[in-house]
Amino acid sequence: MSTQGSKLDSCDVSRETIHRIEVFERVLRKWNPRINLVSASSMNDLWSRHILDSIQVYRCGGPVNHWVDMGTGGGFPGLIAALVAADEAPEVKFTLIESDQRKAAFLRTAARETGISCEIIAERIEEVEPLSADIVSARALTDLSGLLYFTERHLGRDGFALLPKGATWKSEVAAAQETWRFRYDPITSVTDPQAVILKIEGASLV
Repeated sequence: MSTQGSKLDSCDVSRETIHRIEVFERVLRKWNPRINLVSASSMNDLWSRHILDSIQVYRCGGPVNHWVDMGTGGGFPGLIAALVAADEAPEVKFTLIESDQRKAAFLRTAARETGISCEIIAERIEEVEPLSADIVSARALTDLSGLLYFTERHLGRDGFALLPKGATWKSEVAAAQETWRFRYDPITSVTDPQAVILKIEGASLV
């Protein structure tokens, strides 16, 4: 099987989307030595560890108007989700928040090179005006308790958060429940059976 065919099988996306992601990958590999977007050790597993992981977050969403990704960094999951949506749901607006100016510059370059439209805000998450999003996502940003402060700020009334978490997710949930009330659904990760994507709704301080 060709490399592209293998990528199509693992990611369940169109050939057009695979092409966009390959363009993104070239931009990432060019920028990464300068600003360390992802660890050098994970570059060999870029598709399974970062890209497929981001696509599965997108698959946990649904028909929405506005998706906000916080702390996008190297583009995960927000820019990858936007790349998939460009073909499958072009009406969705994506806003990526990344306070690091160099990483924000990378995201703007990657969006331009891949031909997608998304808003990139180079400010701290807590300083951005509330965005009233339908979906808020964040990957490897902070613990769940900290994330809930950010999601509460930027989610709309009926929105929900999609938050990938590793093997310690149960302890993070327990710790967050000491100060927050929320409903959650742990969706098992396709890239790591010990990890989950937490779908969280109705968060409020106790």
